[in-house]
Amino acid sequence: MKTLADIHIHSDNSFDAESSVRELCESALEKGIGTIAITDHMEAPEIKLGDRSVFGNMLKQISKSVSDAQTCKDEFDGRLRVLRGMELGEPMHEPKLTKKAMELSDFDFVLASIHNIRDTEDFYYLKYDEKNVPILLERYFDELLETAENADFDSLAHLTYPLRYIVERTDIKPDLGPYAETIDNIFKTLVKREKALEINTSGLFNPIGVTLPDIDLIKRFRELGGKFITIGSDAHKAEDVGRGVEKGLEAARLCGFEHFTIFENRFPKMVEIWY
Repeated sequence: MKTLADIHIHSDNSFDAESSVRELCESALEKGIGTIAITDHMEAPEIKLGDRSVFGNMLKQISKSVSDAQTCKDEFDGRLRVLRGMELGEPMHEPKLTKKAMELSDFDFVLASIHNIRDTEDFYYLKYDEKNVPILLERYFDELLETAENADFDSLAHLTYPLRYIVERTDIKPDLGPYAETIDNIFKTLVKREKALEINTSGLFNPIGVTLPDIDLIKRFRELGGKFITIGSDAHKAEDVGRGVEKGLEAARLCGFEHFTIFENRFPKMVEIWY
C-alpha cells in the first residue's frame, strides 16, 4: 500500500507555529498523507519558568496539543492517522523537568532535539565566525551524543540543525570531519538502543539545500546498522505539511533503507518505502 507520513509537525500550540491541529489534518488529507504526528515544542529548560517563559507555559501548551491531537484522532479516524507527539528539546539539560514532561501523556511518539547547547542561546539567535563555529559544533555533537545515550525518546531530530543557520548567514562551509567519530558514536548508540534517526526535510527549502542530516550521513547511519528512519517536514503551518517527504523517502531508499518508521504508543511500525 502506498503510504506517506509526516511525523514532525508543529501546531499553534508551539510558540513559533500558526495553524490549528485541525487545519494541519485537513492539509494532510488534501495532500494524500496517511499519517501525521503533532510534535509541538517542549524545551525542557523552559519548564521551570512556567508562565514567565518567553515561549509560553510549555506544560500547558503540550497538554493542549495532546488534547487537540486526540480530538482530531477521533474525528479523522478511518481517513487519517493522527499521532500524539512532542519535540522534546534539550532533555539532558533538566532531567527532572524532562521526566515531568514525559509524564504529561501517553505519547505515541517523542522526538529528541537540541536547539541550544548549555548556557548558550538557540542556534537561531547566534552570530557565527570562523573561530566560534568549530567550538560550537564540537559542543553540539557532544551534547547530541549525551542525549542519544541517556534520553527517553523515539527518534533523534534534525542531526545537523546548526548548519541550517551557519550556511544561511555566513560564507562558512563547515567541515564535519573533525566530528566524524562523535557522529559515528551517535549512530552506534541509536542502533544499540533501537532508536530512529530523523530525515528532516526542512533544509531542502532553506539555503543549505539538503535534508538534515544529508544523504552522506544517512548512508553512514545505514552502514553502521541503522534500522529505523523517520521522515518529518518540521512544518510550522498547514501549507507546509508533507513538504519534501517524498524526497526524504527517496534519500532513505538511495541509502539502502527499504522501510521508514512511524510510532504508535511509542512502538515502531515499519512501512515499506514505495516511492
